[in-house]
Amino acid sequence: MATKKHYIHSEYTKKRLRLLYVISLVIIVALLITVLILRNQYNNNIKPVSANTNSVIVTIKTGSSLPQIANTLKQAGVIRSVWAFEWYVRNDGYASQYIEAGTYNLRQSQSVAEIVSELTNGAQASNLVTILPGQRIDQIETALIRDGYSKTDVVKALQLSNYVDKYPMLQYAPSSATLEGFLYPDSFNRVHDTTVSQIINESLAEMQSKLTPNIVAGFAKNGLNVYQGITIASMVEQEVNKASDKPMVAQVFISRYKLGMTLGSDVTAYYGSIIAGVAPSLTYNSPYNTLINVGLPPGPISNISYSSLQAAAFPANTNYLYFVAGDNGTTYFSTTLAEHNAQTAQYCTKLCSN
Repeated sequence: MATKKHYIHSEYTKKRLRLLYVISLVIIVALLITVLILRNQYNNNIKPVSANTNSVIVTIKTGSSLPQIANTLKQAGVIRSVWAFEWYVRNDGYASQYIEAGTYNLRQSQSVAEIVSELTNGAQASNLVTILPGQRIDQIETALIRDGYSKTDVVKALQLSNYVDKYPMLQYAPSSATLEGFLYPDSFNRVHDTTVSQIINESLAEMQSKLTPNIVAGFAKNGLNVYQGITIASMVEQEVNKASDKPMVAQVFISRYKLGMTLGSDVTAYYGSIIAGVAPSLTYNSPYNTLINVGLPPGPISNISYSSLQAAAFPANTNYLYFVAGDNGTTYFSTTLAEHNAQTAQYCTKLCSN
């Protein structure tokens, strides 16, 4: 009887072990299948979202956690899955602290590996802020606001008093002066945290670098200080486009200035009326109207390119006192009023009638 009980117990044990074996096998197979499914999902989720190569601007804020970064990228549509992105960062040799805050140009055609590479290498997107040559300060202000800066920040950043102790050239400007004429035209890189003051500083630094001792000495040789030299350069900038004409135009203005003549510049008259808030006019009597007033205008009338700066420092060695821009784009120079009037009648029938 004991043998039978032992046999029954042994059979029960074997059945139980087989059942446990089967259950364990099922669990292992289920786990393997789950791992394979998850692995397949993971591999799919770190692939590009699509073949779309259009740029998507994505900003990673300073101090963002890994989940916040993943959600930002998901909302921007450049990754397939939040969890897959986090898994990749945690398990593929990266750490969230290596992801740099900033603004990035990302694409849906990039894999998670490519996106993480950009985020950890700091390949930030940069937008160019361009200050064009021949622009008045109010035009530059409008352009900066159009580039996305607030009007309050732009107006504050354009105050000369913010920079006078930093740039020696500004010490020549009178107390009533603005940054008119001092902002060098160029394109400046802008990333997510670039302030408008930084843009202005870069432009001023570039202008200061152009005012070499040689340029300043050139001004002084013609009896001009830095502010006066920049003023004449701004007039040259507005009067003619061809670099080859600029030294002769500068010579005309400097010669007339030394002789005590009116400088006779239409562009200064226009500037004076525009900043006064009236329509461009040759007859509006402002301090800038050099058709009426003897001497230099109170200050620059626009920013300037380097060719105009050079022309004001090193004017041509000629004796011209007049010039007129012809309808054909050629500038005609003369030494007498009679010659000037004749050239105007012959070559400037359309432009001068306007």
